[in-house]
Amino acid sequence: MNNNLKNKAWNEIKTNDSWAIFKIMGEFVNGYEKLSQIGPCVSIFGSARTKPDQKYYKLAEKISKKIVENGYGVITGGGPGIMEAGNKGAHLGGGTSVGLNIDLPFEQHDNPYIDNDKSLDFDYFFVRKVMFVKYSQGFVVMPGGFGTLDELFEAITLIQTHKIDKFPIILVGRDFWSGLVDWVQKTLLDDFQNISAPDMDLVQVVDTEDEVIEILNEFYGEYNLSPNF
Repeated sequence: MNNNLKNKAWNEIKTNDSWAIFKIMGEFVNGYEKLSQIGPCVSIFGSARTKPDQKYYKLAEKISKKIVENGYGVITGGGPGIMEAGNKGAHLGGGTSVGLNIDLPFEQHDNPYIDNDKSLDFDYFFVRKVMFVKYSQGFVVMPGGFGTLDELFEAITLIQTHKIDKFPIILVGRDFWSGLVDWVQKTLLDDFQNISAPDMDLVQVVDTEDEVIEILNEFYGEYNLSPNF
């Protein structure tokens, strides 16, 4: 028998799990209480590794500044890279700048552009993801890595399955996203029929801050601003 299993009684494992539930509940309650008071926001996702001198950092800053100038707040994952650019643009635009921070062994540290009363810390990725999905009026997805793709595909799945209300999902950077979109079209839809043709309309690909704002304003000219579930 595996010694790790022999040395830890099943009841001890169950007890630890029971106490973890209270910590998880605490993160949900704190997140709901704070974010429900903030008002309509747009989430910006992207790589923590993007440097301030790179074009997508600068573009994320321009996008977030324009977002707050149009009356929305900005939510990011609170860390460096694209997240920092998003909070920086919101800060420079004089708008709401929210950071949902996650405790990670590398990459993540709070950026200095989050409003003092709007910085939330999470231990659990899944709780943090619920906050993004519940309170965001749109996802602006800049070039990123696995975490960015995770947020993107979860949002698409929840809208596709009608678990949440539809909201704009905007991919920024045709040079980054076109290969993925083409693969989804050809492989998932055309070759294997694993999705439906209307699913392709759940995301839009753009290159500029003006296109982002046009999509958001056009959508909310038709739909109400409200939490997504």
